[in-house]
Amino acid sequence: MNAVRRIAVVTGAGSGIGRSVALALAEDGWSLALAGRRDGPVQETAALAGTGAEVLCVPTDVTSPGAVAALFTAVRDRYGRVDLLFNNAGSFAGGGTPVEDLDHETWRSVVDVNLTGAFLCAQAAYRQMKEQSPQGGRIINNGSISAHVPRPHSVAYTATKHALTGLTKSLSLDGRPYRIACGQIDIGNAATEMTRRMESGILQANGTLAPEPVMDAADVARTVVHMAALPLEANIQFATIMATTMPYIGRG
Repeated sequence: MNAVRRIAVVTGAGSGIGRSVALALAEDGWSLALAGRRDGPVQETAALAGTGAEVLCVPTDVTSPGAVAALFTAVRDRYGRVDLLFNNAGSFAGGGTPVEDLDHETWRSVVDVNLTGAFLCAQAAYRQMKEQSPQGGRIINNGSISAHVPRPHSVAYTATKHALTGLTKSLSLDGRPYRIACGQIDIGNAATEMTRRMESGILQANGTLAPEPVMDAADVARTVVHMAALPLEANIQFATIMATTMPYIGRG
């Protein structure tokens, strides 16, 4: 374990990428604040981190300004500072629905989680990092390869992930005077509950159904830990990690 205590906030920590990253950060010696909409899965992540890990669990709806403020107040009260935010909470609601059939409520729910929720958490972390001493910290936004190219029938998810890239760039620029670094990791086909259907067959751009390869979520976690471990004088602005043979580069 590292001698200097480092504090990481992980949203969406109850499953998938969030859980994998939280466990990898704990193994690397980070103290954690785990946020998720449901307390049970977040507590399960904390238990998996083991008794040697220092973990704070805070049930959080990232779409609620009050809940996000309460999360970062709890982190400040427990740890005194924030060194890393892994902005991971996200929704794929409406995925598979054609543009003309996507209802307004679903559109808004995806925007609220993927974009507004990411902004609220980043804003709260930014404020803390700006005011704390020593000043500064790092924000890593979980984008997606959908921040570059869409899947069929994914308009809400894809639009929010493109917007998240703009959030990353703005935070990176505005954080410069305060030693706040911001980067983004764009992930393709990590093996989670969300991607399980890809292994049996998913709609392709040419209208066919085809299975797609996936990769271990632990490989994503190791990448995030590497990004987080850099000194604040260095930043991985954008990183893409994907299953090597998935249909993304070229024509598939």
